[in-house]
Amino acid sequence: MSNTNTRLIYKIATPVSLAAARHSGRYDGMAVDAADGYMHFSTAAQLGETLRLHFKGQSDLVILAVRTSDLAEHLLWEPSRGGQLFPHLHGGPLEMGAVEWEASVSVDDEGNCTLPEAVE
Repeated sequence: MSNTNTRLIYKIATPVSLAAARHSGRYDGMAVDAADGYMHFSTAAQLGETLRLHFKGQSDLVILAVRTSDLAEHLLWEPSRGGQLFPHLHGGPLEMGAVEWEASVSVDDEGNCTLPEAVE
């Protein structure tokens, strides 16, 4: 199942998890992605809640805005939190060429953050 109206999806990363991708051009994701067997993403509408639930108190996070058109058949929309469909990348690392932009974000201890204006 796909959502063809969504042009960009968002990957939350840390600078440490992105370090190798800066050289190789391929991002393997974070530990949770490896454990689950696919890479987790959020839509613009889901991004704030994902940050609040899973990244409280973390600073120096990186949001990658990824073009869905570059992920083709490897992008699957699967039910997760509350039955919402979330974008998941199956079948390999994220090619960094699919990243349209990136921005830094920090989440306070209550889970509050300010999303970049470019989130659409």
